[in-house]
Amino acid sequence: MDRASRQSRVAKLPPRERILDAAEELFAREGIKAVGVQAIADRAETTKMALYRHFATKDALVEQWLRIVAADYTAAFDRLEAAHPDDPRTQILGLARFIADGLSEISHRGCPFINSIAELPDRAHPARRLIEDHKADQARRLTALCARAGLAGPDEAAAEITFVLEGAQVSAQNGSIDQVGERLMRIVETVLDRRSARGTAL
Repeated sequence: MDRASRQSRVAKLPPRERILDAAEELFAREGIKAVGVQAIADRAETTKMALYRHFATKDALVEQWLRIVAADYTAAFDRLEAAHPDDPRTQILGLARFIADGLSEISHRGCPFINSIAELPDRAHPARRLIEDHKADQARRLTALCARAGLAGPDEAAAEITFVLEGAQVSAQNGSIDQVGERLMRIVETVLDRRSARGTAL
């Protein structure tokens, strides 16, 4: 996006959204620690005073940014549940496809959760707790889907799929594996088929 186009888009956003938009761009590109409040205010075409009116601290801004990112993943679960309420297998594959389709962006910017965890070693940090709570909720929902799909050992099935999804994101980020999205889908399908066959045998 050229400068004129960005300025036009930014001018249409309310101040709080401009700040969040700027924070998302800078945190994703440069990392949380490297980006100061002044840089965010400058990018949002506002002032530090205005930023602090909306976010009491930088930590509060980081937390809200990650809350929005987490909401995008939760919304993907919700959309799949609404579209395929009686087909948990399709929901699981849809979640894998959602992750696979986002790998190209992760390859350039990295996974915001992985990047943020690396920069937030204090487990009491509110943004760190938000990530952990979000991941735990995802694991619970995925385990429930595995159980509804009749997979043998739904806890283990959910763990296997989680390892694949998160491992694919890391591999896309560091460029160690090619065709990550296609391989991700094949592995998740293999897990579903293998554990479905075990369930049938039992």
